[in-house]
Amino acid sequence: MKKSILITSGPTREYLDPVRYISNASSGRMGRALAEAALDAGYDAVIVSGPVEVEYPKGARVIPVVTTEDMYRAARELFPKMTGAIGAAAPCDYQPAVRAASKLSKESLTRGGGVGVFSLELRETPDIIASLGAIKRPGQWLIPFALETENAHEHALEKLRRKNGDLILVNNQSAIGASASHLQILAPDGEVLASLSGTKESMATELFRLIEKRFGR
Repeated sequence: MKKSILITSGPTREYLDPVRYISNASSGRMGRALAEAALDAGYDAVIVSGPVEVEYPKGARVIPVVTTEDMYRAARELFPKMTGAIGAAAPCDYQPAVRAASKLSKESLTRGGGVGVFSLELRETPDIIASLGAIKRPGQWLIPFALETENAHEHALEKLRRKNGDLILVNNQSAIGASASHLQILAPDGEVLASLSGTKESMATELFRLIEKRFGR
């Protein structure tokens, strides 16, 4: 029986009003590379993707979403049927506390017009990977990404434990939107299992070699 991999990919959007939103520059390129590597390794690939311009492999099943809540619901529904999951998406951690029904004017935002400063009240969005870690069954594996700008090793390991992951993939802001980058793969005990540089496609291939060696088929 063929095994299936869940991959979250791309950004999410959290709307202030019908036309403005909070998001980030995640391109979906890493998610695409992971899906290609999964298919080449003989897995079924299911991608839950935020809005991106990249085209995913034709052999993968793609579930498009927009908000973090959308991604959370789709991933939670799919994960119990999967062999494992890789969290390559960059979902928004926060959303506006109130979403306006109509476009917000500058005057309403700055309380009187002209150039000014306004405050935006935010609330946390669901933690997708932590929620999957909480329902992970014996034999399943979960691999989050950690994009860190400082104290990468320490912060990534804390994130790995908090999310109940099995490995964690560590990169930095240079990876956003890039075709190539650098990636470290850490075990829960802090061991650096691999330090990879190159195209996202080559790194994804190496990751799946390690996955098969560590978790088996």
